[in-house]
Amino acid sequence: MKNLCAYCCLAGLYYVLTGCTSLSKEAPRQQDEVLYQVSTIDALLSGDYDGTYTCGELRQHGDFGIGTFNALDGEMLQLDGAIFKIRSDGKAYRMPDSTRTPFASVTHFEADTVIELTRPLSFEQLCTYIDSLIPTENIFYAIKVEGEFEYLKARSVPQQSKPYLPLVEVVKTQPIFEFKNETGTLVGFRTPPYMKGLNVPGYHLHFLSSDQTRGGHVLTCTLGKVKLSIDNTSAFHMELPATSTFQRVDLTQDKQDELEKVEK
Repeated sequence: MKNLCAYCCLAGLYYVLTGCTSLSKEAPRQQDEVLYQVSTIDALLSGDYDGTYTCGELRQHGDFGIGTFNALDGEMLQLDGAIFKIRSDGKAYRMPDSTRTPFASVTHFEADTVIELTRPLSFEQLCTYIDSLIPTENIFYAIKVEGEFEYLKARSVPQQSKPYLPLVEVVKTQPIFEFKNETGTLVGFRTPPYMKGLNVPGYHLHFLSSDQTRGGHVLTCTLGKVKLSIDNTSAFHMELPATSTFQRVDLTQDKQDELEKVEK
């Protein structure tokens, strides 16, 4: 009888433990609400363009995001898992998992808010409208805007050679692209103000045409009929490069003025 009781207790304990395990597998994946970032924006501003993380590694942490590539070779845009490089000719190319990045931000995109917009809005009006929708400035928001663009101005950056120039010097000769009556998708993030030095505070968006052949870093735009999707993202994870170049970068300086010149 004692052996039977002991067996029943063990069987019950096994049932509870395996039951808990089963429940945890069915629970929502917490990593879906995480912004995963490689390096810091100030390191990139300082000219740390050597990529240490691969697109394959990024895809393990998200299916949506933006960034750049090894040696600053173009703008990165990730949409529905696919990662694209928009080179300095404005053309978009799908990238293999082996491609490296010195700076990127990605997440698993699951919209919390979806709104159809039917009247023309400028880029500034779009940002103000999104600001009116969000519950707080203190978390991250992944932003996707799909549809028609009456006008869009974008840029990319050319591949650099060592010794690398600071980013503020590189963008002085950046190629600019203009699109009229184009369809496509804006991809990017609204980042909290306290992330200064780590990421781009405010809005940072890249564009990919609907045929996935062209795009760039968005400087300004006028929207037509579009669908706006917002994913509230309340967690943040950052990986820092384990390289001698990153270790030597001076990250004590305030580079906000440089960042504003780069972003505009």
